[in-house]
Order: sequence, then C-alpha cells, then structure tokens
Amino acid sequence: MSLFLPTAAVDRVTDITPEMIREMGASAIILDVDNTLATHGSPVPLVGTVEWARAMRQAGLAVVIVSNNFKDRVAPFAEKYDLPFLCVAMKPLPFAYWRAARFLGVPRGQAVAVGDQIFTDVMGANVAGVKSILLRPSDPETSVSFRLRRRLEEPIRRKIERRQAERKKTDRSGKA
Repeated sequence: MSLFLPTAAVDRVTDITPEMIREMGASAIILDVDNTLATHGSPVPLVGTVEWARAMRQAGLAVVIVSNNFKDRVAPFAEKYDLPFLCVAMKPLPFAYWRAARFLGVPRGQAVAVGDQIFTDVMGANVAGVKSILLRPSDPETSVSFRLRRRLEEPIRRKIERRQAERKKTDRSGKA
C-alpha cells in the first residue's frame, strides 16, 4: 500500500507553501496540469495558480510541469506560468520524474511531485524516489476510465484522511 501513499496531501495546489516544501526536505516542484493547475481539459488556469507558481519561484524553489498530455495541451500552460515542461511523460513510469529532477538540478529526493491521481502522480513519484503531494481533484471527470480510477482510489484516500486526522490529533495533544 505504501507505493500508493503520498508524502503529504492537501486540497489544492495553492495550499502548498514554500515552508511545506522545505520541511519535506525539497527544493523543487514537479507539477501536473489536469486537476492541479486547471480542471480536466480546460485551457483556463485555476484561480490563483499562476500567482502561486510565481511565488514558489520567488521563494527560490525550482518548478517544472510534467504531464502525460501532449505538447498542444501542456505548452500553453507552460507559457501562462512561464515554466519549463515535459510532456508525454508516461506516468507512473519514473523516467520523466528523473528527467525533471535532473533538469531542475536537484537529487530526486529533493523534488516533490504534485498531482491529483494516486495511480499516476503518487505511484510514479514513489517509484522514482521523488516525494509527492496528493491533491483533491478540482473537478470530477466524466469518462468511464476516470470514474473507475477514482473508485479504486477511494479506500486509499480514506486511509490518507485517517492518517492526517491522527496526526492532527497527536499535534494538538502535544504527544509524539
């Protein structure tokens, strides 16, 4: 099961702070596009994400977009965010994560992949030796394959939520 568990989980990409990335021992961010920077298939960035990406770079973090999509989908986002990109990544295979870390000039263990899918973004990051942050999908997809994947993700997401609730409870009680 640990192959499918992220290093951290938040609702939206804009919930991620430079401090959070640094606390994870990282200095670089690998971003997905669909349901991370935009709703699935939309050409419009999610509110606040362009500014968020700029703030991450201003905080000294290296950022790159890595997507399974083709160049005609990814390039316009890279331009809007003024970010480099890798497309047709074939996630969950580790090769694009390795290329992204090399491109950003960081060891794999100092990179964090951010995305909404357990079986591509999280699993791929874990296989590649990259940390991961799982997001809630910004918009439900309607295709049969996506609905099936989301259904398969449900028990894992419940486990992640239980783990986070236990951590918060421990943090409030002051116990280790």
